[in-house]
Amino acid sequence: MNMPLDRGPDGFIRDDRQNNEFLVPRQAFTSDEVLAAERERIFSTCWIYAAHASEIPENNDYVSRKVGGRELIIARDSDGNINAMFNTCSHRGAMVGREPKGNNKALVCPYHGWTFDMAGKMVGQPADSGFPDDFFADGKKDLTHPAHVDVYRDFIFVNFDRAAGTLVDYLADAADYLDIVADQSAIGMEVTEGWQEYSMDANWKLLVENSADGYHAITTHASYFDYLQATNGAFRTDFNPTDVGGRCHSLGNGHAVIEYGAPWGRPVAQWVPQWGDEGKVAVEKLKADLVERHGEERAARIAEKNRNILIFPNLVINDIMALTIRTFQPISTDYMEIRAVSLAPKEEHPDVRRYRQYNFLEFLGPAGFATPDDVEMLQLCQMGYQNMPEVVWNDISKGMNRAENMGDDELQMRSFWRRWNELMSA
Repeated sequence: MNMPLDRGPDGFIRDDRQNNEFLVPRQAFTSDEVLAAERERIFSTCWIYAAHASEIPENNDYVSRKVGGRELIIARDSDGNINAMFNTCSHRGAMVGREPKGNNKALVCPYHGWTFDMAGKMVGQPADSGFPDDFFADGKKDLTHPAHVDVYRDFIFVNFDRAAGTLVDYLADAADYLDIVADQSAIGMEVTEGWQEYSMDANWKLLVENSADGYHAITTHASYFDYLQATNGAFRTDFNPTDVGGRCHSLGNGHAVIEYGAPWGRPVAQWVPQWGDEGKVAVEKLKADLVERHGEERAARIAEKNRNILIFPNLVINDIMALTIRTFQPISTDYMEIRAVSLAPKEEHPDVRRYRQYNFLEFLGPAGFATPDDVEMLQLCQMGYQNMPEVVWNDISKGMNRAENMGDDELQMRSFWRRWNELMSA
C-alpha cells in the first residue's frame, strides 16, 4: 500500500466540475508516504489548535498534550502571558511536563534536574561545575518554542512554520463561526471539568469527513432518532438537514461548516419537554439574555441552529445538543488518537450545565449514541480500503450539481480535500 500516489491534472484528487464528479484516491488513507508528506506539508505548516485559554486560567497553569505530532506544553507564565513550548529538556531530551495539567512555578526535568519557568526560560540546574561560566547565558539552553503561538477568542493555536501568515488570515471565514461559539457567553466560555480520550483503527481524514457529514445521520444514527421520538415526542423525527434549513458552506483554507436545525434540546437555548418546567424557565432566560446582547436575529441563530465546524486540518467544534472541541492525531495510516472536551458558558445555570453534560455524554461521548456508530463505520471504511488496486476511488460528489448547497451535500468534505490536495501537490 506504500506506492506513490498517481498525480493527474488536478493533483491527487479528481475534481471534475463539468461532470459533477469528485474522486479521492483510497491510497491517501493507506500510504505511509502520504502520511509522512502530511506531517511535513500540513501539520508542519498550518495553524494547529492546541488548547483553550480557560484550561490555563491562573498564572503558572499549564497543560501538556500532543499537537500536530509534537509533545507540547501550553502554559500561562507568572505575568499571565500564554506560551507554547516543546515538551523536551534542552539537555538530554526527557519530557519536563509529565502531568496532563498542573500549576507550578517551574518545570523540573526528572532526569538531571534542569529547571525552567513557565515561559520556558532555564532558571537553574543542580550542579554547574563542568560548564563554562557563560554556558547558560542568553537563553541558549531555554526550552524551544514553536515558531508561532496565537489566540483567537480564547482558542489557542500554534504554527511550526516560521514563514506562516497570521492566524486571523488562516481562519478566514471560520473566524465568524468561532465568534458564534464564543458569543454564547457574556463573560467567556470554559472547558468543563475532565476530558475524553479514545482511539480508532482508521485514518485521521475519515474523522474529518465524518464530523460534518449530514448525509450519514439518518442511516448511521437511526437508533438515536428513535430515542428522540420516545423521549421528545413533541419534536419531528423525520430529521434531515436538507429540509430544516440546513446548509453547508466552504469557509476558505480548507475550513467548512454545516449549519442546520434539529429536534434535540440545546443548552443555548432550545428547550425540550424532558427538561421540565424549571428547565424551560432557565432556557428562556438564556434566550432573553442572548437577545439583549446580540439582537433577535443573531440570538435566534445562536440558540436554534446547530453547527458542525471543521477547522483545517484536525479541529472539529460540534455546536449541537452539546458543545464539544474535538482534535485527533494521526499515529499511523490506520490509527488515530482523539481528545474531546465539553465547552460551556462560564456563567451557566447549574441546571442547564447538567443538561449540557448529559447531552454530551449521551450522544458525543465514547459510549454515547453517536461515537460508537461512527467508530464502527470509519473502521469498516479502513478495512474496505484493503480492496486495492481493484477499487481505487472514494466518491464525494453529492451536491456538485446544485447551485445552493444543502445540509446533506458533501461540499464540506470537498473543501477539506481541495486544500489537502493544494498543499500535498505543491
